[in-house]
Amino acid sequence: MARGSKPRGALAVVAPLAFLAICLLGWWATTSATGIEAWRLPSPAAVAARAVQLAHNPQTWSRAAVTGGEALAGCAIGTAVALPLAYVVYRSRLVSAAVEPFLGATQALPAIAIAPIVVLWTGYGPLSVALLCALMVFFPILVSSVVGLRHIDPELLEAAALDGASGATMALTMELPLAAHSILGGLRNGFTLSVTGAVVGEMVMGGTGLGQVLVQMRTNVDTAGMFVVIALLCLMATVLYAVIYRVERSRRYDTTR
Repeated sequence: MARGSKPRGALAVVAPLAFLAICLLGWWATTSATGIEAWRLPSPAAVAARAVQLAHNPQTWSRAAVTGGEALAGCAIGTAVALPLAYVVYRSRLVSAAVEPFLGATQALPAIAIAPIVVLWTGYGPLSVALLCALMVFFPILVSSVVGLRHIDPELLEAAALDGASGATMALTMELPLAAHSILGGLRNGFTLSVTGAVVGEMVMGGTGLGQVLVQMRTNVDTAGMFVVIALLCLMATVLYAVIYRVERSRRYDTTR
């Protein structure tokens, strides 16, 4: 394997499993050797037992569906706004000069600070949570898409222009496909952030998803349950990440082959 290349084959499977096993062993050793209270740090066995209990509770999955739906809705809204704006920033020097100085500052805004303002605008409910998710995914998608568009080889575009491509034809057949790798990378990072946005939104703005489950478990000092819910949220984000990653690495879009 070349230096700096992505792990492939058995290594891509064995390495993360080995790392997970080491983390679990260290976790077990910590709880066994230190005698730390279970409400501070439950043992892996206690978390596994709580996971079985929650898995048999239908409400766990219905609440996970609510959080997942809010995250996906936010992704759709954020993407629908970010991609056209990215193309306008790429095409227009005026828009680029006006917008880009503010991108860094907007990405630094924490979701928990934006949530109360979103509530004032839209009220409580799934829509406000979805809008918070959209704000979180908007900027990573926008920035990554602009970078990808700007790194297109100018000679390819000049050749396409000589063949008669222009306007929408140039965008759909040349510019966006050539920048697809970066655009999908932005979608991958943005979509995983949407799960965080949904949970933060539910914890601050209310709702019926996993964010509220975490609030209830914190109140009940159900630390093992909180570990289970956090693991479920990680799984949801990982699934979104993996799906877009597979599309990004497909033969159609992977430029590293």
